[in-house]
Amino acid sequence: MDKYDFLVIESDQVRLAVVLSALQFLGYQPQDGALCALADVATHAWRGVFVGTVAVAAEAERQLTLLGDDAAHVPMLVAADSAWAARFASAASTFAARSAAVDFPLRYEQMADALRNASGKALSRVGNATRLIGESVAMTRVTGLIRQVAPFDSSVLVLGESGTGKEMVARAIHQMSPRRDRPFVAINCGAIPAELLESELFGHEKGAFTGAISSRKGRFEMAEGGTLFLDEIGDMSLPMQVKLLRVLQERVFERVGGNKTQRCDVRIIAATHRNLEQSIHDGGFREDLYYRLSVFPLDLPPLRERLEDLPLLIAEFNQRLGQRGLGAVRFSTAAMQALHAYAWPGNVRELSNLAERMAIMFPHGEVRVRQLPEKYRGPERAEESPLGTLSPLLPEEGLGALIGMPLGGAETLGILPEDGLDLKDHLADIEVGLIRQALDATGGVVAHAARLLHMQRTTLVEKLRKYGMQGSMAA
Repeated sequence: MDKYDFLVIESDQVRLAVVLSALQFLGYQPQDGALCALADVATHAWRGVFVGTVAVAAEAERQLTLLGDDAAHVPMLVAADSAWAARFASAASTFAARSAAVDFPLRYEQMADALRNASGKALSRVGNATRLIGESVAMTRVTGLIRQVAPFDSSVLVLGESGTGKEMVARAIHQMSPRRDRPFVAINCGAIPAELLESELFGHEKGAFTGAISSRKGRFEMAEGGTLFLDEIGDMSLPMQVKLLRVLQERVFERVGGNKTQRCDVRIIAATHRNLEQSIHDGGFREDLYYRLSVFPLDLPPLRERLEDLPLLIAEFNQRLGQRGLGAVRFSTAAMQALHAYAWPGNVRELSNLAERMAIMFPHGEVRVRQLPEKYRGPERAEESPLGTLSPLLPEEGLGALIGMPLGGAETLGILPEDGLDLKDHLADIEVGLIRQALDATGGVVAHAARLLHMQRTTLVEKLRKYGMQGSMAA
């Protein structure tokens, strides 16, 4: 059984059922606080808390204590009409900086936005530079591991493909650690020639080599009391690995050309996109150094394994682009489908570059599939054809019954504009519109909307995921 991860404090049983259902739909494992006597690490891993109607203050206080140490960082949702809303919004509350209000009647879209807002506030407390974006299962796991390891001085080895955000993870660990007020120093071991890396790490004395016209501190000295991030550790030469191993074991080093032994107090976080175990087998990496570094290995998922985070990532990139004076970029429904189908070998970095490129080319406009760079459009496949996508939504009379139906303004499906149109985008927009109408007509109940659309509930849920509409239904 999955661990409970969302505490719900709500005395109104009708509201309780609505909140539990909404959180389950959004991918959480919520628990009614009234039914929880004890929260244990074996059964609970809190990711958030909801506070609504408070009938008995003492009982609500008891439920709140179930959060334990997680109360220091989890985001909070508060019903706008809750008797405790003012309490958690006050500057004196530890939750004030990471809480968001929700109104009733509750809507999935509003709740999803509130959760993103509260989660963003919780992560932004460790600094914008370390903000990790994502609500997927994979990224939630990474965030949880970061919080677990941050308070300790254990060495961390961050593994993942290029572009997954390994340095951001290292900065987040540093900012959540007791060393947050001390330096964070990063060095790319693969970008510095092997003969210069020793000087970069340990420093050098004047005259140690040609060009050493003065003494210079190395990264270990610069990071004293803080964190040293060794990026691309897998590219370090074997002789340099031996010297690094000594420092990690004995916590002492000498500058190049010097004989004075210096002690160091730094936390080591290393990262690589390489398979170090294979490198050890091939003789390219020392096994003893590997085990010294990987006290706490942390695997970052590639973007293709967390595609549900695409809308959140694009929204974040739009904020950053706006700060630089660039317009926001919007992708059409079909364009988002194409991005979901792409393999993303460059991961989040590649997505960031695409968003910036599209923002320059189409500022404040909507990017259609045909406007995407060719490699992102993907091959046309029969199962992805517009008619195949639309067919489950057609009435019994078939496509002919839809010809001529008004779709907004004077435009109809049966009339082709003079300048033509993107059929795939157009039909995808029709499908999204019909799904929204069905959800609105049924109060957002997915099962009822599926019946209205003459399809299986699982089929509709899959379409909601495909179109990024998980948060657009009412509870």
